[in-house]
Amino acid sequence: MLASILLLILVVVVVGVASSLRVIKQYEQGLIFRFGRVQPGLRGPGLAVLTPVADKLQKVNMQIVTMPIPAQEGITRDNVTVRVDAVVYFKVVDPISAIIKVEDYRFAVGQVAQTSLRSIIGKSDLDDLLANRERLNEGLEMMIDSPALEWGVHIDRVEIKDVALPESMKRSMSRQAEAERERRARVISADGEFQASQKLADAAKVMDGNPAALQLRLLETVVQVASEKISTLVLPFPVELLRFLERSGSPALTPKPEEKPSE
Repeated sequence: MLASILLLILVVVVVGVASSLRVIKQYEQGLIFRFGRVQPGLRGPGLAVLTPVADKLQKVNMQIVTMPIPAQEGITRDNVTVRVDAVVYFKVVDPISAIIKVEDYRFAVGQVAQTSLRSIIGKSDLDDLLANRERLNEGLEMMIDSPALEWGVHIDRVEIKDVALPESMKRSMSRQAEAERERRARVISADGEFQASQKLADAAKVMDGNPAALQLRLLETVVQVASEKISTLVLPFPVELLRFLERSGSPALTPKPEEKPSE
């Protein structure tokens, strides 16, 4: 009989000791609630001893949490309907506030992130969502971090992942990009023609002062055309060339004086 009582007492003691021991992991912090009231100070990683029946331990994860924000549909400031999804990285910096001041800090951060994302969509243009994401990420982080600090949560960073556009808008943007490329091609071609005309005008001024240069250029053009050997070349003989040769005193073109018959 005595042995049974001692065994029962030993079992009760072992169960009591086991129920009063808790293990807190390296990335966790522990809050002690004694009869429903939180105790000052936090329990660090390791073995925590609790008062049976009176104490209750609640662990808080201190790691950075990655939470995807569901895609939110909205209308941008320039009246374009888009769907934007993002991701928010946050961590708990004050476990007591995170547990006491808000019922579920993860759910609360998720709801604030969704409403902030919809607000950012309405305040931004489509070009900003597509090109200036860094600035929008910073603004979105500030909007979420403002209420989260009161809950003992710090927003590490927020990033917009994707911007989904309607098919009609994608086709319009494609046509716009194609028209822009065609405009640039025409401008470049026109600029090339303008520069070529300026060079030709300068060359014409040089040739006007030196007729021999014009003839040399003509002969060079003839040589280039004749090298192809795929067409018949009709070469006009300019009068200016004859005059040039006449001025140079070529004996082949100088007329001989007529001989008078002897009487």
